[in-house]
Amino acid sequence: MKNADPRNTSASSGPSPASALSSEGWYEQLYHMLLGNIPFSLILIDPSLRVVSANRNFIEKSRRTEANTIGKPIRDVFPETIMEFTQLEAKIRNVFNTGLPLSGAQMTYRAPGVPIRNYFYTVIPIKTGARVEHAMLVMDDITEKLQLSEKVRMAERHLASVVECAHDLVISTDPKGCITSWNTAAERISGYRSDVARGRLLADLSETTQRKDMAAIIRQLVDGGVVEFFSEINLVAMSGILIPVDWSFSPIRDDSGKVSGIVAVGRDLLERRALEQHLYQSEKLAALGVMAGGIAHELRNPLSVSFSAAQFLLEPSDDPVFQQECVGKILEGIERSSLIIENLLRFARPSSSNQHESLNLVNLVRETLSVLAPQAKLQKINLVEHYGETFLPVSGNANLLQQVIMNLVLNAFQAISGGGDVSVLTRREGDKALVCVRDNGCGISPAHLTRIFDPFFTTRPVGQGTGLGLSICHTLVKQHGGSIGVENSVEGQGSTFIVRLPLETVS
Repeated sequence: MKNADPRNTSASSGPSPASALSSEGWYEQLYHMLLGNIPFSLILIDPSLRVVSANRNFIEKSRRTEANTIGKPIRDVFPETIMEFTQLEAKIRNVFNTGLPLSGAQMTYRAPGVPIRNYFYTVIPIKTGARVEHAMLVMDDITEKLQLSEKVRMAERHLASVVECAHDLVISTDPKGCITSWNTAAERISGYRSDVARGRLLADLSETTQRKDMAAIIRQLVDGGVVEFFSEINLVAMSGILIPVDWSFSPIRDDSGKVSGIVAVGRDLLERRALEQHLYQSEKLAALGVMAGGIAHELRNPLSVSFSAAQFLLEPSDDPVFQQECVGKILEGIERSSLIIENLLRFARPSSSNQHESLNLVNLVRETLSVLAPQAKLQKINLVEHYGETFLPVSGNANLLQQVIMNLVLNAFQAISGGGDVSVLTRREGDKALVCVRDNGCGISPAHLTRIFDPFFTTRPVGQGTGLGLSICHTLVKQHGGSIGVENSVEGQGSTFIVRLPLETVS
Protein backbone atom coordinates (compact mmCIF):
# COMPACT_ATOMS: atom_id res chain seq x y z
CA MET A 1 0.00 0.00 0.00
CA LYS A 2 1.39 3.41 -1.02
CA ASN A 3 1.90 6.18 1.48
CA ALA A 4 -0.36 9.20 1.01
CA ASP A 5 1.18 12.37 -0.35
CA PRO A 6 2.15 14.53 2.68
CA ARG A 7 1.05 17.58 0.74
CA ASN A 8 -2.54 16.36 0.99
CA THR A 9 -2.59 16.01 4.77
CA SER A 10 -3.97 19.54 5.16
CA ALA A 11 -7.07 18.61 3.18
CA SER A 12 -8.11 16.09 5.82
CA SER A 13 -7.32 18.24 8.83
CA GLY A 14 -9.83 21.07 8.05
CA PRO A 15 -10.22 24.16 5.87
CA SER A 16 -7.25 26.26 5.00
CA PRO A 17 -6.97 29.74 6.59
CA ALA A 18 -8.07 31.30 3.32
CA SER A 19 -11.09 29.03 3.00
CA ALA A 20 -12.01 29.57 6.68
CA LEU A 21 -11.97 33.33 6.23
CA SER A 22 -14.08 32.91 3.11
CA SER A 23 -16.61 30.76 4.99
CA GLU A 24 -16.84 33.22 7.89
CA GLY A 25 -17.31 36.08 5.44
CA TRP A 26 -20.10 34.21 3.65
CA TYR A 27 -21.99 33.54 6.90
CA GLU A 28 -21.55 37.15 7.96
CA GLN A 29 -22.84 38.33 4.58
CA LEU A 30 -25.85 35.98 4.89
CA TYR A 31 -26.50 37.27 8.41
CA HIS A 32 -26.45 40.92 7.34
CA MET A 33 -28.61 40.14 4.31
CA LEU A 34 -31.26 38.42 6.45
CA LEU A 35 -31.05 41.14 9.09
CA GLY A 36 -31.45 43.83 6.47
CA ASN A 37 -34.46 42.27 4.74
CA ILE A 38 -36.39 40.92 7.69
CA PRO A 39 -39.76 42.76 7.94
CA PHE A 40 -39.26 43.61 11.63
CA SER A 41 -37.26 46.27 13.40
CA LEU A 42 -34.39 44.60 15.33
CA ILE A 43 -32.14 46.30 17.87
CA LEU A 44 -29.33 44.51 19.71
CA ILE A 45 -28.62 45.97 23.17
CA ASP A 46 -25.69 45.33 25.53
CA PRO A 47 -25.87 45.10 29.35
CA SER A 48 -25.16 48.85 29.64
CA LEU A 49 -28.34 49.39 27.61
CA ARG A 50 -26.49 50.77 24.58
CA VAL A 51 -27.40 49.86 21.02
CA VAL A 52 -24.91 47.43 19.53
CA SER A 53 -26.61 47.07 16.15
CA ALA A 54 -29.86 47.98 14.41
CA ASN A 55 -31.23 46.60 11.16
CA ARG A 56 -32.22 48.61 8.11
CA ASN A 57 -35.96 48.34 8.86
CA PHE A 58 -35.53 50.22 12.14
CA ILE A 59 -33.16 52.82 10.71
CA GLU A 60 -35.55 53.67 7.87
CA LYS A 61 -38.76 53.74 9.89
CA SER A 62 -37.27 55.74 12.77
CA ARG A 63 -35.71 58.25 10.33
CA ARG A 64 -32.34 57.89 12.08
CA THR A 65 -28.84 57.10 10.87
CA GLU A 66 -26.48 54.37 11.99
CA ALA A 67 -24.08 57.05 13.30
CA ASN A 68 -26.58 58.47 15.79
CA THR A 69 -27.99 55.05 16.68
CA ILE A 70 -25.18 52.52 17.09
CA GLY A 71 -23.45 52.96 20.44
CA LYS A 72 -26.12 55.28 21.79
CA PRO A 73 -28.04 54.59 25.01
CA ILE A 74 -31.46 53.19 24.36
CA ARG A 75 -32.99 56.24 26.06
CA ASP A 76 -31.48 58.48 23.36
CA VAL A 77 -32.78 56.35 20.53
CA PHE A 78 -36.47 56.50 21.54
CA PRO A 79 -38.42 59.65 22.50
CA GLU A 80 -38.58 60.34 26.22
CA THR A 81 -42.37 60.09 26.30
CA ILE A 82 -42.24 56.55 24.90
CA MET A 83 -39.55 55.51 27.39
CA GLU A 84 -41.63 56.83 30.28
CA PHE A 85 -44.88 55.34 29.03
CA THR A 86 -43.51 51.88 28.20
CA GLN A 87 -40.87 51.69 31.00
CA LEU A 88 -38.70 50.09 28.34
CA GLU A 89 -35.39 50.49 30.20
CA ALA A 90 -36.72 48.71 33.26
CA LYS A 91 -38.12 45.90 31.13
CA ILE A 92 -34.78 45.39 29.30
CA ARG A 93 -32.87 45.35 32.61
CA ASN A 94 -35.28 42.75 33.91
CA VAL A 95 -34.51 40.56 30.87
CA PHE A 96 -30.76 40.83 31.63
CA ASN A 97 -31.36 40.08 35.33
CA THR A 98 -33.77 37.17 34.94
CA GLY A 99 -32.76 35.76 31.56
CA LEU A 100 -36.46 35.51 30.70
CA PRO A 101 -37.94 37.08 27.54
CA LEU A 102 -40.50 39.87 27.70
CA SER A 103 -43.78 38.33 26.61
CA GLY A 104 -44.81 41.30 24.49
CA ALA A 105 -46.51 44.68 24.62
CA GLN A 106 -47.72 47.45 22.33
CA MET A 107 -46.25 50.91 21.77
CA THR A 108 -47.11 53.89 19.62
CA TYR A 109 -44.10 55.48 17.95
CA ARG A 110 -43.85 58.57 15.80
CA ALA A 111 -40.64 59.49 14.04
CA PRO A 112 -40.11 63.11 12.87
CA GLY A 113 -42.17 63.82 9.74
CA VAL A 114 -43.80 60.37 9.78
CA PRO A 115 -47.39 59.49 10.74
CA ILE A 116 -47.94 57.65 13.99
CA ARG A 117 -47.08 53.95 13.82
CA ASN A 118 -48.14 51.17 16.17
CA TYR A 119 -45.72 48.41 17.13
CA PHE A 120 -45.95 45.15 18.99
CA TYR A 121 -42.60 44.61 20.68
CA THR A 122 -40.84 41.91 22.66
CA VAL A 123 -37.37 41.59 24.23
CA ILE A 124 -35.43 38.34 23.76
CA PRO A 125 -32.30 37.45 25.81
CA ILE A 126 -29.19 36.40 23.83
CA LYS A 127 -27.20 34.04 26.10
CA THR A 128 -23.79 32.50 26.27
CA GLY A 129 -24.34 29.60 28.60
CA ALA A 130 -26.34 30.97 31.52
CA ARG A 131 -25.13 34.53 31.07
CA VAL A 132 -27.19 37.06 29.07
CA GLU A 133 -24.74 38.76 26.72
CA HIS A 134 -27.24 40.87 24.82
CA ALA A 135 -30.95 41.61 24.59
CA MET A 136 -32.70 41.84 21.25
CA LEU A 137 -35.62 44.26 20.93
CA VAL A 138 -37.96 43.00 18.19
CA MET A 139 -40.61 45.47 16.94
CA ASP A 140 -43.42 44.40 14.58
CA ASP A 141 -45.24 47.25 12.80
CA ILE A 142 -48.93 46.45 13.27
CA THR A 143 -50.32 49.79 12.07
CA GLU A 144 -51.96 48.36 8.94
CA LYS A 145 -53.30 45.38 10.87
CA LEU A 146 -54.89 47.70 13.43
CA GLN A 147 -56.33 49.89 10.70
CA LEU A 148 -57.69 46.82 8.92
CA SER A 149 -59.14 45.52 12.17
CA GLU A 150 -60.78 48.88 12.77
CA LYS A 151 -62.21 48.87 9.26
CA VAL A 152 -63.51 45.37 9.83
CA ARG A 153 -65.07 46.46 13.14
CA MET A 154 -66.61 49.51 11.46
CA ALA A 155 -67.98 47.34 8.67
CA GLU A 156 -69.39 44.93 11.24
CA ARG A 157 -70.96 47.80 13.21
CA HIS A 158 -72.37 49.28 10.01
CA LEU A 159 -73.77 45.93 8.89
CA ALA A 160 -75.21 45.30 12.36
CA SER A 161 -76.87 48.74 12.28
CA VAL A 162 -78.35 48.07 8.85
CA VAL A 163 -79.65 44.67 9.95
CA GLU A 164 -81.11 46.02 13.18
CA CYS A 165 -82.72 49.04 11.47
CA ALA A 166 -84.20 46.98 8.63
CA HIS A 167 -87.99 46.68 8.51
CA ASP A 168 -87.66 43.16 7.09
CA LEU A 169 -86.76 40.00 8.96
CA VAL A 170 -83.03 39.31 8.60
CA ILE A 171 -82.12 35.87 9.92
CA SER A 172 -79.02 33.72 9.65
CA THR A 173 -78.80 29.99 10.26
CA ASP A 174 -76.13 27.32 10.39
CA PRO A 175 -76.05 24.59 7.69
CA LYS A 176 -78.60 22.57 9.68
CA GLY A 177 -81.08 25.46 9.64
CA CYS A 178 -80.66 26.41 13.31
CA ILE A 179 -81.09 30.15 13.85
CA THR A 180 -77.85 31.98 14.75
CA SER A 181 -79.05 35.59 14.47
CA TRP A 182 -82.49 37.19 14.75
CA ASN A 183 -82.84 40.93 14.15
CA THR A 184 -85.12 43.47 15.83
CA ALA A 185 -87.69 43.34 13.02
CA ALA A 186 -87.93 39.56 13.46
CA GLU A 187 -88.58 40.09 17.18
CA ARG A 188 -91.25 42.71 16.47
CA ILE A 189 -93.03 40.76 13.74
CA SER A 190 -92.91 37.29 15.32
CA GLY A 191 -93.04 38.17 19.00
CA TYR A 192 -90.05 35.89 19.73
CA ARG A 193 -87.08 37.47 21.50
CA SER A 194 -83.69 36.90 19.98
CA ASP A 195 -82.49 34.70 22.84
CA VAL A 196 -85.60 32.52 22.48
CA ALA A 197 -85.33 32.17 18.69
CA ARG A 198 -81.61 31.44 18.52
CA GLY A 199 -80.83 27.75 18.40
CA ARG A 200 -84.27 26.79 17.07
CA LEU A 201 -84.82 25.42 13.58
CA LEU A 202 -86.22 28.05 11.24
CA ALA A 203 -88.44 25.34 9.77
CA ASP A 204 -90.02 24.80 13.22
CA LEU A 205 -91.21 28.42 13.23
CA SER A 206 -92.91 27.99 9.86
CA GLU A 207 -96.50 26.90 9.30
CA THR A 208 -96.87 23.17 9.95
CA THR A 209 -97.80 22.33 6.36
CA GLN A 210 -94.81 24.32 5.01
CA ARG A 211 -92.05 23.10 7.35
CA LYS A 212 -90.86 20.53 4.83
CA ASP A 213 -90.65 23.27 2.18
CA MET A 214 -88.45 25.46 4.41
CA ALA A 215 -86.20 22.54 5.36
CA ALA A 216 -85.89 21.54 1.69
CA ILE A 217 -84.83 25.07 0.68
CA ILE A 218 -82.08 25.18 3.31
CA ARG A 219 -80.90 21.67 2.41
CA GLN A 220 -80.82 22.58 -1.28
CA LEU A 221 -78.72 25.70 -0.61
CA VAL A 222 -76.28 23.79 1.59
CA ASP A 223 -75.89 21.20 -1.18
CA GLY A 224 -74.94 23.98 -3.60
CA GLY A 225 -78.27 24.17 -5.37
CA VAL A 226 -80.11 27.26 -6.61
CA VAL A 227 -83.36 28.35 -4.99
CA GLU A 228 -86.04 30.51 -6.58
CA PHE A 229 -85.40 34.09 -5.50
CA PHE A 230 -88.67 34.53 -3.59
CA SER A 231 -90.58 31.87 -1.68
CA GLU A 232 -93.72 32.63 0.29
CA ILE A 233 -93.79 30.62 3.52
CA ASN A 234 -95.94 31.55 6.49
CA LEU A 235 -94.29 32.26 9.85
CA VAL A 236 -96.09 31.21 13.03
CA ALA A 237 -95.95 34.14 15.47
CA MET A 238 -95.63 33.63 19.21
CA SER A 239 -99.33 34.53 19.46
CA GLY A 240 -100.17 31.70 17.04
CA ILE A 241 -101.10 34.04 14.17
CA LEU A 242 -99.90 33.02 10.71
CA ILE A 243 -97.84 35.78 9.12
CA PRO A 244 -97.36 35.56 5.33
CA VAL A 245 -93.67 36.19 4.61
CA ASP A 246 -91.95 36.57 1.25
CA TRP A 247 -88.49 35.00 1.75
CA SER A 248 -85.27 35.34 -0.21
CA PHE A 249 -82.32 33.10 0.66
CA SER A 250 -78.58 33.33 0.14
CA PRO A 251 -75.78 30.93 1.17
CA ILE A 252 -72.81 32.04 3.31
CA ARG A 253 -69.57 30.48 2.09
CA ASP A 254 -66.23 30.10 3.87
CA ASP A 255 -62.79 30.57 2.27
CA SER A 256 -62.93 27.08 0.78
CA GLY A 257 -66.29 27.76 -0.88
CA LYS A 258 -68.21 25.45 1.46
CA VAL A 259 -71.62 26.67 2.65
CA SER A 260 -71.24 27.56 6.32
CA GLY A 261 -74.65 29.11 6.82
CA ILE A 262 -77.76 30.66 5.27
CA VAL A 263 -79.06 34.23 5.30
CA ALA A 264 -82.83 34.56 5.00
CA VAL A 265 -84.49 37.93 4.42
CA GLY A 266 -88.26 37.95 4.87
CA ARG A 267 -90.81 40.64 4.05
CA ASP A 268 -93.96 40.75 6.15
CA LEU A 269 -96.88 40.64 3.69
CA LEU A 270 -99.67 41.39 6.19
CA GLU A 271 -99.77 45.13 5.43
CA ARG A 272 -99.30 44.48 1.72
CA ARG A 273 -102.16 41.98 1.73
CA ALA A 274 -104.36 44.50 3.55
CA LEU A 275 -103.50 47.12 0.91
CA GLU A 276 -104.11 44.63 -1.89
CA GLN A 277 -107.46 43.74 -0.37
CA HIS A 278 -108.34 47.44 -0.24
CA LEU A 279 -107.33 47.86 -3.89
CA TYR A 280 -109.30 44.76 -4.90
CA GLN A 281 -112.38 46.12 -3.20
CA SER A 282 -111.92 49.60 -4.70
CA GLU A 283 -111.50 48.17 -8.19
CA LYS A 284 -114.49 45.92 -7.63
CA LEU A 285 -116.66 48.87 -6.60
CA ALA A 286 -115.41 50.81 -9.63
CA ALA A 287 -116.48 47.91 -11.85
CA LEU A 288 -119.86 47.80 -10.16
CA GLY A 289 -120.22 51.50 -10.87
CA VAL A 290 -119.66 50.79 -14.56
CA MET A 291 -122.34 48.11 -14.44
CA ALA A 292 -124.83 50.28 -12.52
CA GLY A 293 -126.63 51.47 -15.65
CA GLY A 294 -127.11 47.96 -16.96
CA ILE A 295 -128.25 46.66 -13.59
CA ALA A 296 -130.74 49.51 -13.20
CA HIS A 297 -132.13 48.79 -16.66
CA GLU A 298 -132.36 45.08 -15.85
CA LEU A 299 -134.21 45.74 -12.57
CA ARG A 300 -136.62 48.20 -14.16
CA ASN A 301 -138.24 45.55 -16.37
CA PRO A 302 -139.37 43.07 -13.66
CA LEU A 303 -140.32 45.92 -11.34
CA SER A 304 -142.46 47.55 -14.03
CA VAL A 305 -144.27 44.26 -14.71
CA SER A 306 -144.79 43.69 -10.97
CA PHE A 307 -146.09 47.25 -10.53
CA SER A 308 -148.61 46.86 -13.37
CA ALA A 309 -149.80 43.50 -12.04
CA ALA A 310 -150.26 45.00 -8.57
CA GLN A 311 -152.39 47.82 -9.99
CA PHE A 312 -154.66 45.29 -11.74
CA LEU A 313 -155.11 43.48 -8.42
CA LEU A 314 -156.26 46.71 -6.78
CA GLU A 315 -159.19 46.90 -9.20
CA PRO A 316 -162.33 44.75 -8.54
CA SER A 317 -162.38 41.65 -10.73
CA ASP A 318 -164.46 38.50 -10.96
CA ASP A 319 -161.83 36.68 -13.01
CA PRO A 320 -159.79 34.49 -10.59
CA VAL A 321 -157.57 33.20 -13.41
CA PHE A 322 -156.50 36.77 -14.32
CA GLN A 323 -155.84 37.58 -10.66
CA GLN A 324 -153.73 34.45 -10.35
CA GLU A 325 -151.69 35.52 -13.40
CA CYS A 326 -151.11 38.93 -11.82
CA VAL A 327 -149.86 37.32 -8.62
CA GLY A 328 -147.56 35.07 -10.67
CA LYS A 329 -146.12 38.07 -12.53
CA ILE A 330 -145.46 39.85 -9.25
CA LEU A 331 -143.71 36.83 -7.73
CA GLU A 332 -141.68 36.27 -10.92
CA GLY A 333 -140.58 39.93 -10.92
CA ILE A 334 -139.58 39.77 -7.25
CA GLU A 335 -137.56 36.57 -7.80
CA ARG A 336 -135.84 38.05 -10.88
CA SER A 337 -134.98 41.25 -9.01
CA SER A 338 -133.75 39.31 -5.96
CA LEU A 339 -131.46 37.18 -8.15
CA ILE A 340 -129.95 40.29 -9.75
CA ILE A 341 -129.41 41.95 -6.37
CA GLU A 342 -127.94 38.77 -4.84
CA ASN A 343 -125.43 38.43 -7.68
CA LEU A 344 -124.54 42.10 -7.30
CA LEU A 345 -123.98 41.74 -3.55
CA ARG A 346 -121.79 38.68 -4.11
CA PHE A 347 -119.32 40.85 -6.00
CA ALA A 348 -119.53 43.82 -3.64
CA ARG A 349 -119.01 41.71 -0.52
CA PRO A 350 -115.38 41.75 0.83
CA SER A 351 -113.61 38.40 0.77
CA SER A 352 -110.55 36.81 2.37
CA SER A 353 -107.79 35.91 -0.10
CA ASN A 354 -106.73 33.01 2.14
CA GLN A 355 -109.99 31.02 1.90
CA HIS A 356 -109.60 28.48 -0.90
CA GLU A 357 -112.13 25.78 -1.69
CA SER A 358 -112.93 23.33 -4.46
CA LEU A 359 -114.78 25.12 -7.27
CA ASN A 360 -116.29 24.35 -10.66
CA LEU A 361 -114.78 27.01 -12.91
CA VAL A 362 -117.58 26.63 -15.46
CA ASN A 363 -120.28 27.54 -12.92
CA LEU A 364 -118.14 30.44 -11.71
CA VAL A 365 -117.88 31.88 -15.22
CA ARG A 366 -121.62 31.40 -15.84
CA GLU A 367 -122.57 33.26 -12.64
CA THR A 368 -120.21 36.13 -13.46
CA LEU A 369 -121.50 36.53 -17.00
CA SER A 370 -125.11 36.55 -15.75
CA VAL A 371 -124.29 39.70 -13.78
CA LEU A 372 -122.50 41.28 -16.75
CA ALA A 373 -125.22 40.42 -19.30
CA PRO A 374 -127.33 43.55 -18.60
CA GLN A 375 -124.33 45.80 -19.21
CA ALA A 376 -123.66 43.98 -22.47
CA LYS A 377 -127.24 44.65 -23.62
CA LEU A 378 -126.97 48.31 -22.66
CA GLN A 379 -123.77 48.70 -24.74
CA LYS A 380 -125.24 46.64 -27.61
CA ILE A 381 -122.53 44.02 -27.22
CA ASN A 382 -123.13 40.44 -28.28
CA LEU A 383 -121.87 38.39 -25.32
CA VAL A 384 -121.21 34.80 -26.41
CA GLU A 385 -120.45 31.90 -24.07
CA HIS A 386 -118.63 28.68 -25.05
CA TYR A 387 -118.17 25.85 -22.56
CA GLY A 388 -116.05 22.94 -23.72
CA GLU A 389 -116.91 20.93 -20.60
CA THR A 390 -119.48 21.23 -17.85
CA PHE A 391 -117.00 20.53 -15.05
CA LEU A 392 -113.53 22.06 -14.59
CA PRO A 393 -112.43 21.58 -10.96
CA VAL A 394 -110.05 24.18 -9.54
CA SER A 395 -109.02 25.21 -6.04
CA GLY A 396 -109.41 28.87 -5.18
CA ASN A 397 -111.42 31.73 -3.78
CA ALA A 398 -114.68 32.16 -5.66
CA ASN A 399 -115.00 35.91 -5.16
CA LEU A 400 -111.43 36.62 -6.27
CA LEU A 401 -111.67 34.44 -9.37
CA GLN A 402 -115.01 36.06 -10.26
CA GLN A 403 -113.32 39.43 -9.95
CA VAL A 404 -110.65 38.33 -12.46
CA ILE A 405 -113.30 37.24 -14.98
CA MET A 406 -115.38 40.38 -14.38
CA ASN A 407 -112.38 42.70 -14.88
CA LEU A 408 -111.36 40.97 -18.13
CA VAL A 409 -114.88 41.04 -19.57
CA LEU A 410 -115.42 44.70 -18.60
CA ASN A 411 -112.08 45.56 -20.22
CA ALA A 412 -113.33 43.84 -23.36
CA PHE A 413 -116.57 45.89 -23.19
CA GLN A 414 -114.58 49.10 -22.89
CA ALA A 415 -112.42 48.17 -25.88
CA ILE A 416 -115.55 48.12 -28.06
CA SER A 417 -117.39 51.27 -29.13
CA GLY A 418 -120.75 51.24 -30.88
CA GLY A 419 -121.41 47.54 -30.39
CA GLY A 420 -119.39 44.44 -31.13
CA ASP A 421 -118.70 40.89 -30.05
CA VAL A 422 -117.18 39.52 -26.83
CA SER A 423 -116.81 35.78 -26.46
CA VAL A 424 -115.88 33.90 -23.28
CA LEU A 425 -114.63 30.33 -23.61
CA THR A 426 -113.67 27.71 -21.03
CA ARG A 427 -111.90 24.44 -21.78
CA ARG A 428 -109.35 21.93 -20.54
CA GLU A 429 -105.72 22.05 -21.74
CA GLY A 430 -103.62 19.26 -20.25
CA ASP A 431 -103.54 19.80 -16.49
CA LYS A 432 -104.80 23.40 -16.84
CA ALA A 433 -108.25 24.95 -16.97
CA LEU A 434 -108.47 27.83 -19.47
CA VAL A 435 -110.69 30.90 -19.55
CA CYS A 436 -110.40 32.90 -22.80
CA VAL A 437 -111.92 36.38 -23.18
CA ARG A 438 -111.90 37.58 -26.80
CA ASP A 439 -113.15 40.87 -28.26
CA ASN A 440 -113.12 42.54 -31.66
CA GLY A 441 -112.37 45.98 -30.26
CA CYS A 442 -109.47 48.41 -30.55
CA GLY A 443 -106.72 45.93 -29.65
CA ILE A 444 -103.46 46.79 -27.89
CA SER A 445 -100.53 48.72 -29.30
CA PRO A 446 -97.30 46.64 -29.52
CA ALA A 447 -95.56 49.38 -27.51
CA HIS A 448 -97.96 48.76 -24.61
CA LEU A 449 -97.99 44.94 -24.56
CA THR A 450 -95.10 44.67 -22.08
CA ARG A 451 -96.71 47.12 -19.64
CA ILE A 452 -100.39 46.19 -19.57
CA PHE A 453 -100.03 44.32 -16.25
CA ASP A 454 -98.05 47.12 -14.55
CA PRO A 455 -99.91 48.84 -11.68
CA PHE A 456 -101.49 52.19 -12.60
CA PHE A 457 -100.69 51.82 -16.30
CA THR A 458 -103.66 52.89 -18.43
CA THR A 459 -104.22 54.33 -21.89
CA ARG A 460 -107.60 55.77 -20.97
CA PRO A 461 -108.14 59.50 -20.39
CA VAL A 462 -107.56 60.89 -16.90
CA GLY A 463 -110.45 60.06 -14.58
CA GLN A 464 -111.70 57.13 -16.68
CA GLY A 465 -109.43 54.38 -15.38
CA THR A 466 -107.18 53.56 -12.43
CA GLY A 467 -104.81 51.26 -14.29
CA LEU A 468 -105.26 48.63 -11.58
CA GLY A 469 -107.68 46.19 -13.23
CA LEU A 470 -105.21 44.04 -15.16
CA SER A 471 -102.55 44.37 -12.44
CA ILE A 472 -104.99 42.99 -9.88
CA CYS A 473 -105.98 40.20 -12.27
CA HIS A 474 -102.30 39.26 -12.64
CA THR A 475 -101.78 39.22 -8.85
CA LEU A 476 -104.91 37.17 -8.16
CA VAL A 477 -104.15 34.59 -10.84
CA LYS A 478 -100.55 34.20 -9.56
CA GLN A 479 -101.91 33.66 -6.04
CA HIS A 480 -103.95 30.78 -7.44
CA GLY A 481 -100.86 29.23 -9.02
CA GLY A 482 -101.90 30.18 -12.54
CA SER A 483 -100.85 32.52 -15.31
CA ILE A 484 -102.46 35.24 -17.41
CA GLY A 485 -101.41 36.64 -20.74
CA VAL A 486 -102.61 38.33 -23.89
CA GLU A 487 -102.51 36.52 -27.25
CA ASN A 488 -103.51 37.34 -30.82
CA SER A 489 -103.68 41.03 -30.01
CA VAL A 490 -103.63 43.21 -33.14
CA GLU A 491 -104.15 46.93 -32.88
CA GLY A 492 -107.56 47.76 -34.33
CA GLN A 493 -108.64 44.11 -34.55
CA GLY A 494 -109.20 43.07 -30.92
CA SER A 495 -107.45 41.05 -28.22
CA THR A 496 -107.60 37.67 -26.50
CA PHE A 497 -106.78 37.31 -22.81
CA ILE A 498 -106.17 33.78 -21.54
CA VAL A 499 -106.17 32.70 -17.88
CA ARG A 500 -104.65 29.31 -17.06
CA LEU A 501 -105.38 27.73 -13.67
CA PRO A 502 -104.13 24.36 -12.37
CA LEU A 503 -106.84 21.71 -12.41
CA GLU A 504 -107.62 20.13 -9.06
CA THR A 505 -107.20 16.37 -8.85
CA VAL A 506 -110.56 14.82 -8.10
CA SER A 507 -110.44 11.41 -6.46
